[in-house]
Formats: sequence, C-alpha cells, structure tokens
Amino acid sequence: MIQVKIEPGWKKLLEEEFRKGYFLELVETLRSEKASGKAIYPPGPLIFRAFDACPLKRLKVVILGQDPYHGPGEAMGLCFSVPPGVSLPPSLVNIFKELQRSYGYPIPKQGDLSPWAAQGVLLLNASLTVVHKSPNSHKNLGWHQFTDEVIRKVGLHYTGIVFMLWGNFARSKKGLIDPSKHLILESPHPSPLAGGGFIGNGHFEKANAYLTGQGKDPVNWQTI
Repeated sequence: MIQVKIEPGWKKLLEEEFRKGYFLELVETLRSEKASGKAIYPPGPLIFRAFDACPLKRLKVVILGQDPYHGPGEAMGLCFSVPPGVSLPPSLVNIFKELQRSYGYPIPKQGDLSPWAAQGVLLLNASLTVVHKSPNSHKNLGWHQFTDEVIRKVGLHYTGIVFMLWGNFARSKKGLIDPSKHLILESPHPSPLAGGGFIGNGHFEKANAYLTGQGKDPVNWQTI
C-alpha cells in the first residue's frame, strides 16, 4: 500500500481505497506526468488538504466542487477557495453574495475558506488534481472513483451531515447519500455562467438550522 499522508481519521476510513489498483495507477500517472514536466495543481503537499484541514471527527458539512483551479497559485486543495492575494473567482464572489444576503456579511477581499474547514466543513473537489490551464484534465484518472467512495463512506458510517450539492455535476452524486440520515441541499451552481438561482438558496442558513437541531454547533460562515 502507498503511504498516503492524510489526517489519521480519514486515513483509517479510506485505507481500503489506498490499496486498490485504480488508486495505485492514479499515483503512478501523477508521478509520470510530473516527471514529464507537466505543472500539476495543487502542489503535492496540498492534494489532500481538504481532509487535513477538516479532521473526520469534526465533520459536519460537505461542499462538493468539481475540479481544482488550474492557474498558477490558485488551487489550495479546498474547493472554491483561493489563497490570500489571489483575485476572487466569480463563483466565490456569488457564494459571498449569498452570505451577504443571508447574514449581512461584507464581501471579503480574500477568498481563503480555511476557517470553514477548521469548523468541520469538508471542501471536497471530485478531482483532487488538474494540469496547468487544462480544466477537468484529471477527471478520468481515478479521482472520481476515490471521492465517490469518500461520499459513500461518510454517508454510510455517519449521520446528521449536511451535503451541499451545487450544479448538475454535484447533484449527480445525490444517489450516494441516504436522505433519511443526512440533509441534502441542492441548487444551481454559484458560477454566473449557470444562469442564476444560486443566490437566494438559503443553504447556509438551512445548514445551520439543521446542525443546531442535531445538537451541533452551527458554522460561522464569516471568513474574516
């Protein structure tokens, strides 16, 4: 088995996956592409950051993205999140607009969502890597099989988790989740290209109402 550096709780939950042929092939492909000179994002130490930043024992919410950002310095291993100093992507601007509508928060000037992860929000992309300037370039590498299993295992072994599924791709994962054990929130994608409908979905308020009803602390969605 490849020794994957990942938060211990997640490592125990996912150790079966790390032994499977598709995952071993995935790792070899990443090594080969990197050796050939391809720029792959995020950097190696950040590939599993969504898990490292959100220890399994704290998990309350899963937000599912599709693909890491594919420009230099943008991807940081957390879906929709960008490091300080990077311009806010349009989807993230709309996420902040929905928070402003719901809670009156000012629009932040930086897009680092790490404070959410620290509170138990898993910011999971379906693919954990991407090639420079090539969106969805690793969608057939095996990552989708891996992250589908993450969703399935969380849904199976835990209760009372909020799953936020934004856009058709994320909503296609609905079948992996038992709605009798978890809250599934669906809406259009926050991207302006999705035709609207995201702003006004009330997901952040609905998530916190559900978590409070479960006896859990609500998430403070303000990042600054």
